[in-house]
Formats: sequence, C-alpha cells, structure tokens
Amino acid sequence: MAEDIRRWSDELAHDPSSLVFIQLGEALRRQGQLEVALKIALRGLERHARSAEAHDLVARIAVDRRDFARAAEEWQTVLKIMPHHVGAMKGLGYISFQQGRFEDAERFLGEAQAGGAGADVSAALQTVRRSSGIVGSPLEHPTPNDPRMLFAEVLTDEGQTAILLDASGFVLGGIYVDADGSDVSQEVGAQLSGISEEVQRSTRHLDIGEWRSITFETQHAVVAMSPAADSSLLVVAASRATPLGLLRRLLDRCADRASTWLTARGQA
Repeated sequence: MAEDIRRWSDELAHDPSSLVFIQLGEALRRQGQLEVALKIALRGLERHARSAEAHDLVARIAVDRRDFARAAEEWQTVLKIMPHHVGAMKGLGYISFQQGRFEDAERFLGEAQAGGAGADVSAALQTVRRSSGIVGSPLEHPTPNDPRMLFAEVLTDEGQTAILLDASGFVLGGIYVDADGSDVSQEVGAQLSGISEEVQRSTRHLDIGEWRSITFETQHAVVAMSPAADSSLLVVAASRATPLGLLRRLLDRCADRASTWLTARGQA
C-alpha cells in the first residue's frame, strides 16, 4: 500500500489533472489520513466536478470525519451524475435510517440491492423494514436507535460487519452477516460465549497484562475483537483485502460507538 501511495503521488505531481487522485485519496482514507485525503479529493474535484467517483470519495471521507451532512450532500450529487451508483444509494440509505427517515432508507437500500449491492445491504434492508413495521410483528415500532443498526454509520465499506455481545454471548447490538448474506449473529455469539474469560485466563497465565484486542484471519474475513463495558465483547469483521490498520481503526470507532450506547442504555 505504501508503494502504491508513493507511485500515485508521483503520478499526480507529474499530472495534476490525472484521475489517479481517486485511488490515492481512497488509499489515504483507508490508512486514516483523513485530512490529507480530503485535501487531495477536493483538489481533484476542482478539476473533475462531474466525476461521480470523486464526489463518492469526498462522501466516504466525510463519513469518516463524522460529517454526515456533507456526506449526504456529496452522495446526492453522485446520483445526479450517475443515478444508479450503488455506493451512493447505500450510503444515503444508512444515513436516512440513522435520521429516522425509514421510507427514504428503504428506497435507497432497495435500489442499492437491485443494483447488485452485497449481503450487508440485504440485511440492512430487512432491518429497516422491520423497524418501520413493513415486515415482522406489528408490535415492532419505528425507532432510529434500533440496536441492529448500532454500527451502521461506522461500517460504510462492502463486507464490513460488527456485533456487540454480552458476557453470555447474547447479541446486544449490531448484526453479523456471513459471505452468503445470512444473519449469523446468534450463531457467532453462541460460539464466542465465554471467550473473554478464556483470553483473560491466558493473559494472566502469560503475565502480559490485561487484553485489549485480538486480530486474526479466517477463510473469508479478517476479524478483530476487544472487550467492552459490562463484560461485553465487540467483534468486527471485514473482507480479507482490508488492511489491518483499517481494521484496527474500525474496531476503535465501533468501540467508541458501543461505549456511548452502553452508557446511554445504562442510564435509561
């Protein structure tokens, strides 16, 4: 990745009008260099104002910077240029859900699904429909704070998923979608029940202090876990192509989101 960044930087310096700024900006975004990525993206956008991918890049960076208003504005621009852009519809769907605009969320996510979006969108669409009362029990009421969408605003890239488990392995929030598009949150929770205690025993035995996180690879994903408040466990997964630095940043952001949510839940 570092070699690619140097190569793209050299190419952009040689030809400031090159579209390589999109690849460069995305790579920097994934490494967490958000201010540099935004600067490069905005400079590129000045030369390529009609580039849907350039506006999409700015929107992704805006989400990472927690500027959801700017992200929504950029994705709306993307759809004006390219009406069937899956990434923009997916992003607007998640933002709409967080704002409690369920009809808009279903429309955007439904269009993204029809356009060939991944399994995470299919699962999110079902959650939106359950929350809005379109499917499922009539006792379910619309709420912008549905625990299943706890990490939706954080996990914006394809293949990312996260769940928060209590000490017994029950799902507190989030959703874990496997490669086939199935929600396997309960199964994952059952398999990981008691894992925190096992890790704590191991770290005490090795005398290496309290554990903070574990990262490992599976056949289909890279996974990171960390302890959270009230003996809960946070599990974050992404595609195998995800840089470990980005996975770590996702884990930290999900941990912050989980901490805020657990605190509010305890005070309710």
